[in-house]
Amino acid sequence: MTYPLSLQLAGRTVVVVGGGTVALRRVTALVAAGAQVIVIAPEFEPTFSELEVTCVHRTYRHGDLDGAWLVQIATNDPEVNAAVARDAERARIWSVRADDARASAALTPASTTVAEVTVAVTSTDPRRSVAVRDAVAAQLRSGDLPIKARRPHGGQVVLVGAGPGDPDLMTIRARRELNAADVVVYDRLAPLDALLSLDDDVELIDASKSPGHHAMTQDQINDVIVDRALAGKAVVRLKGGDPFVFGRGGEEVAACTAAGIPCQVVPGVSSVIAAATAAGIPVTHRGLANGFAVFNGQVDLPLGAIADPLVTVVIVMGMSRLGILANQLLAAGRDRHTPAAVIERAWTPAQRLVTGTLDDIHERASAEHVSNPAVIVFGDVVNVAAMSALVAVAN
Repeated sequence: MTYPLSLQLAGRTVVVVGGGTVALRRVTALVAAGAQVIVIAPEFEPTFSELEVTCVHRTYRHGDLDGAWLVQIATNDPEVNAAVARDAERARIWSVRADDARASAALTPASTTVAEVTVAVTSTDPRRSVAVRDAVAAQLRSGDLPIKARRPHGGQVVLVGAGPGDPDLMTIRARRELNAADVVVYDRLAPLDALLSLDDDVELIDASKSPGHHAMTQDQINDVIVDRALAGKAVVRLKGGDPFVFGRGGEEVAACTAAGIPCQVVPGVSSVIAAATAAGIPVTHRGLANGFAVFNGQVDLPLGAIADPLVTVVIVMGMSRLGILANQLLAAGRDRHTPAAVIERAWTPAQRLVTGTLDDIHERASAEHVSNPAVIVFGDVVNVAAMSALVAVAN
């Protein structure tokens, strides 16, 4: 049974005996830890010349360990390794043998750092240590193993784009920030299932907004995220899609900046593209569309920007004005047979797709009682979904 311990080696002398690739790996880590490294070997890998270490070009001698706090032994000669270990033992200096972990006075763990958390795994089987380390690190990066990171230097706000609705489409960074939050201010379009795994002491604030109904005004949202951050809390403003795509993220960053609060933005997968993808519709496609334009459906469309038939038109928040928007595309010169699609609640089990043309999409969507949240797509790319054998599955 070993006793785990982390060492603060900054400014302390560490002797490394050996100049090969194994020694090089050990030395690189020691330099990163701030140790004063002396390497003793008759020959060295060329990379040693790039490191800030003292290289002694000869074989090991008794007395070379004087003043050392730690010894790393990494030669290819077991007799030399044993001799260095004996000297270290007599001098009461911890030593690590790279060739024989069971004969070492100390062990070097397989380690890595994720989000300021160091994962170190020690066993007498290095491959097993590496496998366990990598498994834990992968779960930390993905957010499957949540960690609560307390921030000692006051509050901050992170605007997190949570993607189009499916928690599996949140980014690793988004999950990590969510898991570290003291306060989460969330919208109705955010994947609410992602909130279920949070600690009970996390304050959850519903800021849901929908057309014609506002649980909180934008000014109230700005006030609450600033208030909680000024109280020293780690605040996550959780938004569906991307914070800077019709998400008023810029206004919230401005409010934080005015209050002197550190603010970061974590981009998310925008529903502008993801909703079309969920229905198997590419917003660009060779020969059909060489670009796409995105608009807020609550305002009139600029006719010049929507006239080109090679530009796919994507509209969000437009269901209440679907007929008006279709007529505006017709007025811009688009053919009345231009394909159209409405994707409702993309990337959720309730996803629905209604297709038609500029002439009849409003009538078809009304007949199916399609409502927000929905994304509208106008353009020949809509037909690609019908031709393609690969259609995204939302659930």
